[in-house]
Amino acid sequence: MAFITLPLVGLLLRTPWSSLGSLLASADVHSALWLSVECSFAALALSLLLGVPLAFLLARTDFPGKAVVRALVTLPLVLPPVAGGVALLLAFGSNGIVGDALGALQVQLPFTTAGAVLAETFVALPFLVLSVEGALAGLDQEHEDVAATLGARPLRVFLTVTVPLVGPGIAAGAALAWARALGEFGATITFAGNLPGSTQTLPLAVYVLLQDDPDAAIALSLLLLAVSLAVLVLLRGRWLGRTS
Repeated sequence: MAFITLPLVGLLLRTPWSSLGSLLASADVHSALWLSVECSFAALALSLLLGVPLAFLLARTDFPGKAVVRALVTLPLVLPPVAGGVALLLAFGSNGIVGDALGALQVQLPFTTAGAVLAETFVALPFLVLSVEGALAGLDQEHEDVAATLGARPLRVFLTVTVPLVGPGIAAGAALAWARALGEFGATITFAGNLPGSTQTLPLAVYVLLQDDPDAAIALSLLLLAVSLAVLVLLRGRWLGRTS
């Protein structure tokens, strides 16, 4: 416990509490903060769009190579984020696998805000898929079978029965994915760069400020810590088996 708590205590002790408000109110911090919020929520939306159907596919169907697909989905959890950024460059960069196709459509992803969203989605998606797949696997399908016998089409059963029943799992996965996207650093700086106002999110701003303005870096780190703790508090009932 001391190994985990000592760094946090050090952060709290070194926080410039008297000037915290002014540090967090600076224009640069506001720019990084709002860009982080925009990118993280965009990454969350993309994760929900891709992750919920993928989790349903993994939880409810059997197909050749399913174990490989599940391993690939969870790979960003263990892959160093910088390596993930390099992989994204090799896939979506101008010389990447689909670089020519994107160029023909005049779509540029590396070193853009869209690239930052893509990098955050890459690292956040597994958290959502694992949570939703677990919720679907533990769901009693009796309610869905009843709805189907009453004539409801599969899409309607999914939207009106399945999704509400696994709502807590989707919410928990969404919270984890959003928090992971908000704190993403390695893949973002590798794939999207560190451009103020465009791709410099809060973690990247902390990295820059740590060299030029340590007090501001500590203030931003405290802000990220507070957001992380808030997510954990919101999820405590699910993890500890309690009801809020």
